[in-house]
Amino acid sequence: MHLDNHTSQASDLLDPSIQGQAFDDKNINPEFSKKYFIESYGCAMNFSDSEIVASILAQEGFKSTTNEKEADLILLNTCSIREKAEQTVRSRLANFNKLKAKKPGVLIGVLGCMAERLKKKFLEEEKIVDIVLGPDAYRDLPNIIATAEGGQKAVNVLLSREETYADISPLRLGTNGISAFISIMRGCDNMCSFCVVPFTRGRERSRDAYSIVAEAKDLSQKGFKEVTLLGQNVDSYKWLNPETNEEVSFAQLLVMVAKVDPTMRVRFSTSHPKDITDEVMYAIRDYHNICKYIHLPVQSGSSRILKLMNRTYDQEWYKAKIDRINEIIPDCAISSDIITGFCTETEEDHQETMDIMRYSNYSLSYMFFYSERPGTLAARKYEDDVPLEVKKRRLSEVIRVQNQVAHELNKKDIGHTFEVLIEGNSKKSDQEFKGRTSQYKTVVFPKHENYKPGDYVNVKITAASPATLRGEIILS
Repeated sequence: MHLDNHTSQASDLLDPSIQGQAFDDKNINPEFSKKYFIESYGCAMNFSDSEIVASILAQEGFKSTTNEKEADLILLNTCSIREKAEQTVRSRLANFNKLKAKKPGVLIGVLGCMAERLKKKFLEEEKIVDIVLGPDAYRDLPNIIATAEGGQKAVNVLLSREETYADISPLRLGTNGISAFISIMRGCDNMCSFCVVPFTRGRERSRDAYSIVAEAKDLSQKGFKEVTLLGQNVDSYKWLNPETNEEVSFAQLLVMVAKVDPTMRVRFSTSHPKDITDEVMYAIRDYHNICKYIHLPVQSGSSRILKLMNRTYDQEWYKAKIDRINEIIPDCAISSDIITGFCTETEEDHQETMDIMRYSNYSLSYMFFYSERPGTLAARKYEDDVPLEVKKRRLSEVIRVQNQVAHELNKKDIGHTFEVLIEGNSKKSDQEFKGRTSQYKTVVFPKHENYKPGDYVNVKITAASPATLRGEIILS
């Protein structure tokens, strides 16, 4: 187990893994020789952004490849949330520069959050990339490529107050044809002291609600069975309809998307505890296809630490929000983000975090030890004074509590039947399917000839581990 990475219960939605992604290059001239390779790091927003980049490149005639050795253009869509991600990017850049030495003319570019923060170092000091492009500048990619092909270092990291890419239809990268992301807003106005996102992605701006609904309709028509609405803080979504001068809230948007196709599930991520409303909870309760799952990051259970983090709520307020979710949606699963070893954190603070985990009954958590990010309020104002070995030990204890809590929750599902969306084969056996419940719990069960990936099946749970449920299909 890598204690400096994340939870032992990894999620496809927020998995900070690295993935070379490709798409079906239909309608592109097969004689065009230029190919691109793209890797995405970090959160689901980055993977969604890579699909926008892929669409822009397709318009320029580029074809994708999953083999970097074939590529004329290598792009890394980066994350600055944790130090480990940056270390991984540097390692990959070193490998790509070795490729470039053997194949002159290859262009290497860094996109996303690290691009904005490390542009000068990458381009001028270390000279390890040709292109640096921030998350609001992807439309400029054709010009940037042309500049780099001319032998000049090409950079655009300007942040925008308007850009949402609403008119660009994403090309679904490495998709299973079942689940897809829809970006509904960009940026973040919350200035959490540990977080670099407001500096790398800019201020919040919401996308035209009609374009979101149109994208959901397109995905439904193409046979997708699940969409996830994405934003740094989806609950603060606000779009002013220019025709009616009425504001569309996130709760209203959820219902609009849910009505597109009652057989297509709707998920969303991520919620900030201060912004999620009763109206959102009622929408989840009242629409069968809005999944009974809320990701509600707590970060710490200590009110003192939460104040230092500038989270704008305390322990009691967060507990009240958990109580409200359970009151309105009793069958809702809740997950969280947790940071151990934040500046000045004591053993008492650490114990309060484990206490709130038990109180909230998280079905899963994404757990990390604190790594100071340059430019953040915490880096400027607080001393990173918790020793690394203490951070790691506390993270290990937090993971142990999460596994205990999740296992107890999952054991309660034994004997119950859930509607499961089949995603594909189980990782361990091609004789078994894996899928997810509305509560985002993974279920593994024997295959049946009547069903295939993309189908909904009723599965009775027969066994449970901290991360996985096992069951059997109930034939109707």
